[in-house]
Amino acid sequence: MSLAQLHYTSAPQGPDGSDGPDGPGSRFTAVTPGIPPSLLKEAEPLLGYEPPRDAPEHPGVAELAAFPQAFSHSLLSDGTRLLARAVRTGANGSGGPAGSHTHAVLLPGDAGLPGGGLPISAWNSSRWASAAPADGSPAQLEALPPSGLLGREALVGFAASRGPWLPGFLASLRELTEEASGRQDAERAARIVLVERDSANVALWIALACAVLPRDRADLLTFTTYTRRPCDARQRIVGVLPGDAPTPDGRDHRCRVHDCTAPVPAEHTPAPDIWAGVAARVWLGRAPELFTEAAALPGGVFSPGALAVVALCADLAPGPDGRTAAADWARAHARALGDARLRRLVEAFQAGAEDRTAAEFAALTRLFTALPEDLGQRLAAGLAPELRAGVADRGPGIARPVELLRVADVLGVDCTDLLPGLAHRLARSLLVDAEAADTPDLLTVLEEHFELRTALLSALDALAAEDPPAAVRLLGRTPLALTGVQALPHLRMCAGAPWAPAAGGGDGLAALHAALRACGVSPFTDPLVLRTAVRLVWDGGAPAPGEARRLLSETGSDAHRAAGTWRTLVRAALDGRTDTATASATDIDEADAAALAHDLLRCFPDELEPRVRGALLLLEFAGEIGAGRAGPPWTERVLALRAEAEPLEPAVLARVFGTLTRRLLSEERPEGELYALIHCGEPELLTAYATAAQEGRVRDRLRTAPAYAADCFVAWSSLPGANRVWDSTRTALLDKVLRPVVRALSDEDTASVERSLERAGLHRAEEFRAWNRPGALSRLSRRLGGLGRPR
Repeated sequence: MSLAQLHYTSAPQGPDGSDGPDGPGSRFTAVTPGIPPSLLKEAEPLLGYEPPRDAPEHPGVAELAAFPQAFSHSLLSDGTRLLARAVRTGANGSGGPAGSHTHAVLLPGDAGLPGGGLPISAWNSSRWASAAPADGSPAQLEALPPSGLLGREALVGFAASRGPWLPGFLASLRELTEEASGRQDAERAARIVLVERDSANVALWIALACAVLPRDRADLLTFTTYTRRPCDARQRIVGVLPGDAPTPDGRDHRCRVHDCTAPVPAEHTPAPDIWAGVAARVWLGRAPELFTEAAALPGGVFSPGALAVVALCADLAPGPDGRTAAADWARAHARALGDARLRRLVEAFQAGAEDRTAAEFAALTRLFTALPEDLGQRLAAGLAPELRAGVADRGPGIARPVELLRVADVLGVDCTDLLPGLAHRLARSLLVDAEAADTPDLLTVLEEHFELRTALLSALDALAAEDPPAAVRLLGRTPLALTGVQALPHLRMCAGAPWAPAAGGGDGLAALHAALRACGVSPFTDPLVLRTAVRLVWDGGAPAPGEARRLLSETGSDAHRAAGTWRTLVRAALDGRTDTATASATDIDEADAAALAHDLLRCFPDELEPRVRGALLLLEFAGEIGAGRAGPPWTERVLALRAEAEPLEPAVLARVFGTLTRRLLSEERPEGELYALIHCGEPELLTAYATAAQEGRVRDRLRTAPAYAADCFVAWSSLPGANRVWDSTRTALLDKVLRPVVRALSDEDTASVERSLERAGLHRAEEFRAWNRPGALSRLSRRLGGLGRPR
């Protein structure tokens, strides 16, 4: 059979606008007789050649060879196919600009090339003409023998060079092929745009595509290896030079652009779809014949599972997604494989894979249930080491080991010895991320695994003793039931939280007793439950000193020593929190703190570090001062103990200085203690003295006890100039504390104050009268007291 041919020539007009010596600028120069004019009219737009935008107007021989070839396969409206090759030709004899020549053949819609070759096989065939026949009649053309440039080795090598772009191209090919094909409206059809610098590479891409597709679809695939206008092309695969590539702005959804001149895509970029990823691996594995083998299996040409199965049987690695698809496909189509191939597939799955995913293991589990018993046992035995290693994996995250444990159960792989370690890791993970506990997989595996559940609850109980708040959060988010015979004292306390903390105004000891009852274990039997209860009730803080003292008395030092809660008792003494918020609580709280300090020094002599011991001794001594049991010196001993306890907690310092200064403001202070206070020059202590002097109790006594007012006048007017801090303190006390009280006294009370001062010395009374005289300047008050002596 002779092929119907078309020769189409494009030659530019001359400088004067006339046609060149070869005739009009674009025209058919030779046509096989009998081709309808309508067909020629439809074919003509597909035969033109538009040179690259930067092409030379008068190319030389070498430049002509570098021009891209437009090798195209197009579908006409009546089903006829047009196979054409357009090339750039040199200048005519007059030296004018270069032109182009297109040689085309028409193929019936139901017949391919003579000899059975695919259209792409005619790329660079020796029978293509680059010029019109001299006599204007096409020579008889029986066939277009392939040039051999697109053979198997050439395609395999090209695929290796384009590995990064293969998955994306193959995914686009599948999408296009699965769309409505045949006589689809070319204006609306999607197309693949391949950006290459050489049209020969586009031809190789097309040959790759045809090798993947079934013969009937490959035979009808339309393409062109070069065009200047890809978005207007009528073919499904079009090649362009870099300068003509569509802008990847997403506005034209018909074009799927693959730019092989751009930077190489990242290797970790996932395949657009599973079939494309497996198909790319087949090409890179140099086994394109597997596409034909897979097409013969159930599921269709683009079944990822079928392709992955033949790849695995050929010792090719289809990747984790491919293996997953293969397992699911084999479960549904095991009979189609035959016994030998099914056994080979099981052997492939038995091989270890570092990238095995949970989805793949789930698919293998489903396959296991569909296999004959001997093959199922063989698969389970092969996967056992990998499953056990996964269950024992100590890496971050716990979801994968839990999933693998479920797989191991289905496959009958014994992991009993791994459960304690898994339970411990699972417990730690859940306490860090409580949300992870509320997942179907975890709840299911705990229901299925009594041993794992038991081990997990034991591990959680042990960890709850270390971090009770984390256990509270976990039990608040998960339906973990604490039923059964396990004691689980720490978890049971955490499940009952929140306990009423003392900081909220409740009874801390009552809450502690309730927590211990909930745990069901005595702190004398297991002192660690005492630690957990203390942490839950006081939420990382400490009880008030009175609560701490009663707690120590109830439980004894041994339990606190074993539980480590003696540190909490020490903190209760040192942190300064009071039992109540009433003003009358100060003396009670200071007494409790001092008594607690005494008990701690007695009960934990070997546990206390020197600084803490110094702080407790200071509190104890302050308690003796407040109770009236301490002999002098007060100030000197307080300052000495403070030096041993540095850095001292501010609350302790405030307690001790408050107790000392209130006693120094009393009339029963030891002889010389006021002198010691004045001369110590300690700013914080003198500030505390001034603060205590402004308390309500002092002001009330100044108003009601003239003798006390006289005593304070003598004290606060003593030793002017002793040091700057004392001068500032006494001046403020005289002017801001004593003067307002004295000015408000009745004449009788004022006279009583003067009589008290006269008993201390006549000059004291005179100094008071001068100080209290209306209009007396404050400078006078600063001069007073020079003759007095501290008491």
